[in-house]
Amino acid sequence: MTRRRQIYEGSAKVLFEGPEPGTIVLYFKDDAVSRNPKRSGTITGKGVINNRISEFVMSRLGEVAIPTHFMRRLNMREQLVRKAEIIPIQVVVRNLVAGSLAERFGMEEGEPLSRSIVEFYYKDEKREDPMVMEEHITAFGWANHHEIDEMINLALRANDFMSGLFLGIGIRLVDFRLEFGRVWEGEQLRIIIADEISPDNCRLWDATTNEKLDIDRFRRDLGDVEDAYQEVARRLGILPESGPSDIQGPHLVQ
Repeated sequence: MTRRRQIYEGSAKVLFEGPEPGTIVLYFKDDAVSRNPKRSGTITGKGVINNRISEFVMSRLGEVAIPTHFMRRLNMREQLVRKAEIIPIQVVVRNLVAGSLAERFGMEEGEPLSRSIVEFYYKDEKREDPMVMEEHITAFGWANHHEIDEMINLALRANDFMSGLFLGIGIRLVDFRLEFGRVWEGEQLRIIIADEISPDNCRLWDATTNEKLDIDRFRRDLGDVEDAYQEVARRLGILPESGPSDIQGPHLVQ
């Protein structure tokens, strides 16, 4: 048995070198971090739940020909993904007014939008991921116009599919954040969805009560955070049978 080489550790995940060339293992942590207000803590079982939810959503996106880096789930807290060159841009799709959009324009959360809004943020935790425009992205060489168009196209297609998926289980997809990467397929460079799709990067509200079922429960100290994550998984039909805390930490692989 050999210990895996750790590539990166963030606030929510640890990345390890994969067992096959061109692969990475994502390990989902229970840690939670909020920037505004600044606070950190642990959401018991979050890593297990997010692993399952991301697996479910990424698999469904693949079934409708939306490319992602997901390959397969390895265990309760880990999944195998394709290694990609991550584009340092977060693409946010907003369907309702919430979060920073409400703060910026002094609007009430929950107000409907006439159309979905797509925003770009530069991935830089030290600068709290500043909002950027397409001109910044191309001028600084983070992505070209074709890649930006492809990211927008994939984000909106994912939004259409995911909005219907969640509405079918009584949840409104208020907004969400995606990351993208570049992969080579033969001689063609392709843009795919990377990272994760979970209550950590999606605002999910109960369609009837508008109860928050996502990371905002932690950010705003609303309580019952674990229950909210488990409720999303329960409605999707993927709540782990043996409980959300089966695996507590990284382990060795052969």
